[in-house]
Amino acid sequence: MNLIHRRICSSEKWAATVEERLTPWLEKRDLGDDVLEIGPGFGATTAVLLKAVPKLTVLEIDHASSELLRAKYGDRAAVVEGSGAQMPFEANRFSAVVCFTMLHHVPTKELQDAIFAEAARVLRPGGTYCGSDGQLNLRFRLLHIGDTMNVVDPATFPARLGKAGFAQVDVQVEPKQLVIFSAAKPG
Repeated sequence: MNLIHRRICSSEKWAATVEERLTPWLEKRDLGDDVLEIGPGFGATTAVLLKAVPKLTVLEIDHASSELLRAKYGDRAAVVEGSGAQMPFEANRFSAVVCFTMLHHVPTKELQDAIFAEAARVLRPGGTYCGSDGQLNLRFRLLHIGDTMNVVDPATFPARLGKAGFAQVDVQVEPKQLVIFSAAKPG
């Protein structure tokens, strides 16, 4: 992430915005008893998830972010440093896997697909993979100057999730250029 992006994502204003938008979304979903969050970054979504789920594990690839997450939430969530494309968890462990505004930071489509396949592997049968990600617009592009920005195409996203082993795939584009998705591991 570039410096401006880091400042925004680590700000109290961003954390408040995330809580305001994510809390009602979570209230409409049953994520079960053991949830994995992929790529929490500075932890704004983690803070909200901790209020909504009984057990939370976060998987973060960036060392500095992992250390920050341990310091902030290590007493309430298991913080694991590693890649979503090669998750260090046993198969069928989690009741839900979530990721919010992180997929566009994954540099290639192949790595994104590996994350989808790993999410399916670590989910219990009947478990849910869900989240959101940004879409290309001028503001989003400007925020990512000098960053990795590989947005997920909502037109091909359902087929990619299906190929990873998911069913009941739902992909929606919100008016604010946000893609909301959910899928289930067949059970």
